[in-house]
Amino acid sequence: MAINIKPLADRVLVKRLEEEEEQKIGGIIIPDTAKEKPQEAEIVAVGPGKTEDGKRIELEVKVGDKVLFGKYSGTEVKIEGEEYLIMREDDILAIVG
Repeated sequence: MAINIKPLADRVLVKRLEEEEEQKIGGIIIPDTAKEKPQEAEIVAVGPGKTEDGKRIELEVKVGDKVLFGKYSGTEVKIEGEEYLIMREDDILAIVG
C-alpha cells in the first residue's frame, strides 16, 4: 500500500519493525503495554533534504533502508490506522546492513 505523504526538509517517515520474540523475565510474560518499543525501523518516505546557504543537501538514507534511532526520537503519527514516526535525519543513529 503506497502512502501519499512527503516529509518536509530533512525529515523521514519510518515504520517500526516488530520484535519477533516475546520478552520473558524469570518465566513471566511481559504484557504488550509494558514492553519497550523497538528502536529499529524501515524508512517509508524521505523529504527532499535541508537547505543551507541556498544549496539543497540530500539525505543519506533512502526509502527501504532499515535504521536504528534514539529511544525518544521522533513524533508518533497514525496514518490510515498504521502507526509511524516522523523524525529528522539527525535522530537516525545508523543504517542496518
